[in-house]
Amino acid sequence: MSQVSDVSIANQGFSAFRTELNNILGALNSMHSGTSRPSSATTGTMWLDTTNSGSNSLEIKFFDGSDDISVATIDTSANTINFLDSVVTGINIVTDTSPQLGGDLDTNSFNLKIDDAHGIFDDDNNEQLIFQKTASAVNFAELTNSATGNDVGLAVDGTDTNVGLSLSTKGSGKFKFNDAAYFPEATLTDASTIAWDTQAAPVAKVTLTDNRTLGAGTNAVAGQFVSLLVIQDGTGSRTLSFNAVYEFTADTAPTLTTTAAKGDLFIFRYNGAKFLEVGRNLNLTLS
Repeated sequence: MSQVSDVSIANQGFSAFRTELNNILGALNSMHSGTSRPSSATTGTMWLDTTNSGSNSLEIKFFDGSDDISVATIDTSANTINFLDSVVTGINIVTDTSPQLGGDLDTNSFNLKIDDAHGIFDDDNNEQLIFQKTASAVNFAELTNSATGNDVGLAVDGTDTNVGLSLSTKGSGKFKFNDAAYFPEATLTDASTIAWDTQAAPVAKVTLTDNRTLGAGTNAVAGQFVSLLVIQDGTGSRTLSFNAVYEFTADTAPTLTTTAAKGDLFIFRYNGAKFLEVGRNLNLTLS
């Protein structure tokens, strides 16, 4: 490491010339290393600040004619370089066909964009996940991780009010569930006419506290199966009338169990116009 007072060689004898030339070359070869700016610095000089070399940190500086601008720090222990004072933008890695990360990729609250029909590959270059593109897309999927005791979330969102999730296999492939799948049981609000949103509550129960009517199910889709457990309260002898949209065996609505705290279970399949009864189980003890 060395610095010189100037990098201009004066007329002199050979021995003195060689000494001065070697000093200048040494300064250039060590990037003017020192604990302060070299006295020979001029506008555009880059020099290496060794003030913190004891803590394995060196700093590259640029002299603009009046001030030293810090460009980067060098960690000689970790063998890394960190650029300072500005954000590096516009990096184009198209020509690098196998870029690698040395740590986590932090998108800094920005989106990670992947062109359509491109995705994620394993280290053998096999496709793992492909992202397809809809040019006019306004809706999207969200994958949310979870804390202890909670489920991981897969949801849809977007500018549309009602957005579904479509899952498909290839050819004759089938969906396979390695564990139980279920609809959480929803509780309908008891009222003179009971409302049933079969989209939000495909598996539901209701406890009757008086004689009631079950209103037409809403938001159903053809082919959907739904179920309803009708429970008598602690008094019992409650009746339930059914909207005409519910179609029962032999076109005859059932008579409910009247015993207090017992239940009747009904299963329907919606055909686009009617909720067709496909099963019932009456007079159930529920606890």
